[in-house]
Amino acid sequence: MIKKLLGKNSPKFQTEATSGKTISSEDYLGKNLVLYFYPKDSTPGCTTEGQEFRDLYNEFQSYNTEILGVSRDSIKSHENFKLKQNFPFELLSDPDEKVCKLFDVMKLKSMYGREYIGVDRSTFVINAKGKVVHEWRAVKVKGHVAEVLEVIKSI
Repeated sequence: MIKKLLGKNSPKFQTEATSGKTISSEDYLGKNLVLYFYPKDSTPGCTTEGQEFRDLYNEFQSYNTEILGVSRDSIKSHENFKLKQNFPFELLSDPDEKVCKLFDVMKLKSMYGREYIGVDRSTFVINAKGKVVHEWRAVKVKGHVAEVLEVIKSI
């Protein structure tokens, strides 16, 4: 059963991020935060999603909103992905799935008849007071980032 976070305080986390940073959820109190979880660096859907957040980044910023991407990839992989795609936001490395589990985004998946546990593409909007005000699970990339921006504009 999926843990519902909507309307509740965001789970607290701290983890390693790109740019040599350690990022904590509490660093963003006073700002809106878009926390998006994606399966793997440099794959087609994940690249497209990141590019769309990148392309609308300044607009998100104009609404006092920061963006963070999270996957299980290493910092080295994240740094390469961020540099290649020119992402202006940080990527969080969660190899031990601590942050993924706090937000309940790990799920059973199947590919070519093989079952495995992977990241369910999900996005959470956390308001300036630290409350989860919107969540999307099993995200389809097309049109998603524009939808997230509309929610940000409404807070």
